[in-house]
Amino acid sequence: MTGSSGSDLRAPIFNGENYEFWKIRMRMIFKSHGIWDLVEKGFHIPDSKGKKVDDAGSSDPEKEALLMKDAKALGIIQGAISDEPQRGLRRDFEYTRMRDDETLSGYLTCLLELVNKMKGYGEDLSKGRLVQKLLISLTKEFDPVCYVIEQTKDIETIEVQEVLAALRGFAQRLDRHAESITEKAFSSMSMNQKGSQSNSSFGNNKSKKN
Repeated sequence: MTGSSGSDLRAPIFNGENYEFWKIRMRMIFKSHGIWDLVEKGFHIPDSKGKKVDDAGSSDPEKEALLMKDAKALGIIQGAISDEPQRGLRRDFEYTRMRDDETLSGYLTCLLELVNKMKGYGEDLSKGRLVQKLLISLTKEFDPVCYVIEQTKDIETIEVQEVLAALRGFAQRLDRHAESITEKAFSSMSMNQKGSQSNSSFGNNKSKKN
């Protein structure tokens, strides 16, 4: 039987599309390397109890062979997964900013979902990097609270939840302030309308007397 060429056994890159085709190709490649059972059933080191170890202290040949197969399977899998989605997520993370018409709650939901996707792809995202992203990506109305955090806390060690709590508390104060301004505006309009009606009524009475 003629063996498969190196190009035939090259793992196809999975980019998120045509999964069924990719799965079939990967199964064939694993079988051709004699490691499909290991991929399908998992890695199990047999009990080496009672087996001799040579004078050089080398490990059990069967155990060593399984370790080699496991490493080979992992190498094939890693080589068959495209890093394009990961690069795209990194790019989205770098350029994401809170819009002027966006609420803090809505922005945080989108940003944290993006972070979870990045972690799902194995991205090592430190809390210092996430905190820094939060502080530089908000709208200018959050500048006061961001400035206080930067001046009073260590960005590398502060917990993300502590920063989120401070931002949400500040957003609530902004909302209350906005409500107060709106109420004062309505109250002012109401008073002006009453004043206009009073002046109109006074003018009518005056003309009648004349």
